[in-house]
Amino acid sequence: MLFSRFKTHLPTLEEALKGRPERDFTVPDRHTVLGNPLLGPYPEGLETADFGLGCFWGAERKFWQTDGVWTTLVGYQGGHTPHPTYEEVCSGHTGHTEAVRVVYDPTVVPYTSLLKLFWESHDPTQGFRQGNDVGTQYRSAVYTHSPAQQQAAEASRDAYRTVLQKSGYGDITTEILPAEGRPFYPAEGYHQQYLDKNPAGYCGIGGTGVSCPVGVAPAPEATDK
Repeated sequence: MLFSRFKTHLPTLEEALKGRPERDFTVPDRHTVLGNPLLGPYPEGLETADFGLGCFWGAERKFWQTDGVWTTLVGYQGGHTPHPTYEEVCSGHTGHTEAVRVVYDPTVVPYTSLLKLFWESHDPTQGFRQGNDVGTQYRSAVYTHSPAQQQAAEASRDAYRTVLQKSGYGDITTEILPAEGRPFYPAEGYHQQYLDKNPAGYCGIGGTGVSCPVGVAPAPEATDK
């Protein structure tokens, strides 16, 4: 009963598992599709974005298929337990959500385009679940790395909320918070690029079918067609 309660209840710091001072598993050196290193430091000029949109297997594939993305990796973010394991996160006792770290070239793909992909690839109104996947680790989240990212993420949420509600959906439950103070802990090696290694593997990612206006709205001087 304790574990089931934490499927839909975020633990406090006092309730969370203690964790460990460093991870007790290895992370592969390179991305199996893109060929670039998974862990930093990353080349100058690249930027980092962090997203939670349900099961990270399918979510990661969405981003590595995007032009301008240099590398991706999956992990755990937004919780209390340092260096958690997958089993601990799934128990609901760490407070983390399954997240994808996206390292990208902003001259090729702007952050607003990544936000558009994020919003359209899942249902951000479902709270602690995505489809049949239920638990706090499946909640929708954006963890920002600059004030500009924070502002863009909040603006995109407000714009998408309007079109979702017109389509009959409820309010967006996505948490948008600074990545500072919310470390990204890489997941175990077998989770990295899981759907490249297992093409027929489970992918619970599915959007609402409602287009997000982020990145496609006309410039201020333009007129609507």
